[in-house]
Amino acid sequence: MIPALTLAAPLSAAVLAAGACGLLAACGSTAAPGAAATHTVTVQAGAGTSATSAAPTPSASSAAAAGPSGCLAAGLQARLGVSDGAAGTIYQLVLLTNTSNAACTLYGYPGVSFVTGAGGAQVGWPATRNPIAAKRLITLAPGARANFLLAVHDAGAFPNCKIANVSWLRIYPPNDYGSIYVQYKAQACTDASTMGVSVVRAGTG
Repeated sequence: MIPALTLAAPLSAAVLAAGACGLLAACGSTAAPGAAATHTVTVQAGAGTSATSAAPTPSASSAAAAGPSGCLAAGLQARLGVSDGAAGTIYQLVLLTNTSNAACTLYGYPGVSFVTGAGGAQVGWPATRNPIAAKRLITLAPGARANFLLAVHDAGAFPNCKIANVSWLRIYPPNDYGSIYVQYKAQACTDASTMGVSVVRAGTG
């Protein structure tokens, strides 16, 4: 059973509007604050679990400067993992695989939205952020995987929802303007956000 995200639906228009920008391409993830401690996780190809370093790094930015650069959409492959449903919400794992020939890092929230197709127009508002898990700087070796949890709410439960059938997700890796597309059939509201997203985590969930 996938752990349930604690997102309430429907949300007020004001709350949804406040979270909408958070997952657009320009703000797909928030960089680690300079004063905050950040735990580092390294994932090797084929490893099902992650190992956490004993000493936290002072910040994600300083760790990135001393180590691998951030993972870019061009070097990642996205696919759907396991899913489960409860109380009008589908909880969907999305897996990200490092397909490049070098290690790279992920930190924070991805940007996720429904679109009309690969390279198509956005439908509705982007997924809102859910702090179910703490941010960790993840280093992916070539072939290694990370994941995030997507909560897709029943569009019919939103008042005055203008429902549209959608078949694709557009995913922006944290801190990247490039995007990845994955097929996913659902119903969305054209004037609201019907998704919530967790931070990127190590492994396959």
